[in-house]
Amino acid sequence: MKTFILMTKLSPEVSKQVRDRAKIGRAWLDQVKKKCPEVKFVAHYALLGPYDFLDIYEAPDEETAAKVSMISLANGAFESQSWTAIPYKRFVELTEEI
Repeated sequence: MKTFILMTKLSPEVSKQVRDRAKIGRAWLDQVKKKCPEVKFVAHYALLGPYDFLDIYEAPDEETAAKVSMISLANGAFESQSWTAIPYKRFVELTEEI
């Protein structure tokens, strides 16, 4: 499995629904689990900054990661990006191959 970082910024409309945050988040997670059952979430953080949430997850490929981003966009995210993450040890190994 590959590691991905999901950066999410909510739309202004969804951001105003603070009291429904848990319900909205659960609905999003349920959709990801249903449509991408192979995805394994490692960590989930709420952020103070340009993005609202950061998720670290594992998925078999980039297409599955794209689905996770698209599910976020379909559920009120204004912006959603999945970034590929390379474990540092592997990154160092790659530098030794140069």
